[in-house]
Amino acid sequence: MKNVNGNVVDIGPKGKTGKIIAVIAVLVVVIIILATTVAIVPAGSTGVIVTFGKVSENTYAEGFHLKIPIAQELVVVSNKIQVYEADASAVSKDLQTVNSKIAVNFRVRADSSASIYKNIGADYQQIILMPAVQESMKAVSAKYTAEELITERNQVGSEIKEQLETKVSDYGIQIEKFNIVNFDFSAEFNSAIEAKQVAEQNLLKTKTEQEEQKVIAETEAEKKKIAAEAEAEAIKTKADAQAEANKVISESLSDRVIQYETLEKWNGELPKVTSSANPFISMDLGELEEQPGAQQ
Repeated sequence: MKNVNGNVVDIGPKGKTGKIIAVIAVLVVVIIILATTVAIVPAGSTGVIVTFGKVSENTYAEGFHLKIPIAQELVVVSNKIQVYEADASAVSKDLQTVNSKIAVNFRVRADSSASIYKNIGADYQQIILMPAVQESMKAVSAKYTAEELITERNQVGSEIKEQLETKVSDYGIQIEKFNIVNFDFSAEFNSAIEAKQVAEQNLLKTKTEQEEQKVIAETEAEKKKIAAEAEAEAIKTKADAQAEANKVISESLSDRVIQYETLEKWNGELPKVTSSANPFISMDLGELEEQPGAQQ
């Protein structure tokens, strides 16, 4: 290779190596520049563009995009459902201290991603969500007694969710679900609730036993009634049968048969006392003698 004076100069291996290094360096710089022009927004997220520190109102949807190298920065804001868990303290209507563990499912609306990043920043949970949750818990808990907070838990949760939505919706935060994981009260209140439950259980047990005794008594009375009716029916049936038999016997008897039966049982002596009731007074012995088989 000739220099500026026309003399031949041998670059040698070191010169070639330096040239290769320079080419590689240029390629690396080019690759870095090209890489900084690529903006990829993950699924379920929004890309916020910051140009020299200024947040752009225009955002990138999920997918592949290009941006100005060095001048622009891509900030990814998740729009997926997130879970915020916290402990909340409040006072009930009957002045009982209520310590609660709550869980909030929420998301950042895509159209509010740039506004939240610009005005609040990445720590929007602590700045916006936490105070709103605490305030909503206090406001709703004060409307219910401690016992009602337990018995009407679903209603309480719905009211807190409504208040929470009102407080954070203007910032672009959407509440998906609100759960009261646990209520915790003072030891004195817990003891009072336990005592009340025991008393109610004992009362229920007493009522149940009384109902059982009542059923048993009614069953026994019904059995006796059925037995008495059956016995009365048997007596009536027997009496009806006896009456029918007496009727048949009465209808089958005649004066001759009676006289014959009387004669058969007669011991041969005339009664010492005679009256109209004595069958021998009206008995016609002549007629009996004419009957076949009469004794001579």
